[in-house]
Amino acid sequence: MIQRFDIDGNPNLGVSILAKDNVAIISPRLQDSYVKTIEETLDVPIIKTPICGSNLAGALMAGNTKSLLVSEYAYDHELNVIREHGIDVNIIPGSLTAIGNVIVANDNGAIVNPKLSSEAQEIIKDSLDVEVVSTTIAGLDIVGSAVAATNKGALVHPDASEEELDLVEDVLGVPTEIGTVNRGVKLVGACIIANSNGVIVGEKTTGPELARIDQVFNLFEGTL
Repeated sequence: MIQRFDIDGNPNLGVSILAKDNVAIISPRLQDSYVKTIEETLDVPIIKTPICGSNLAGALMAGNTKSLLVSEYAYDHELNVIREHGIDVNIIPGSLTAIGNVIVANDNGAIVNPKLSSEAQEIIKDSLDVEVVSTTIAGLDIVGSAVAATNKGALVHPDASEEELDLVEDVLGVPTEIGTVNRGVKLVGACIIANSNGVIVGEKTTGPELARIDQVFNLFEGTL
């Protein structure tokens, strides 16, 4: 299933919300109508909590069904809320605090910003139980913004090279295609909420963009 909405006019949904196959992390302030759509589309339990005191869980978290990852600026009470729901959370050290922008991961692998330390990469490997590869995508080190990935597929910044697409497909172990969202926006990871059950994109996302998203994420229930 694919749904379209903007959050109070903001189409950058992947910055605001983190979604995996076992959970979605959202702001406590998110309107009930959005919450209901997220629940119905992604078919996962929802946890309402700030992250690092912010409502931008998508930009500040990454991970897979094994564990979620946050920076050392996350508050204990925020982590406790997540852990009380049976979700593992681990801290990534270093100055790169927008974890969702610098890591893209699924249950098969993780691609990370080359500036992440070897210590941080080792924690990612151990926490997510996957291979970790550090690289840029389309010349960008914000790989979490350049790629939107689930356990079914990965949509990648349209300026990515064939070699980069092959790398993403190899590391994440899923079919990979280039694409855009919100009428030509290239930073697809910052604009898409997705898991294996569904996808949510901004209101301006066009029919051809929806068709590409439907194809790469292997969704066959139609679009709105």
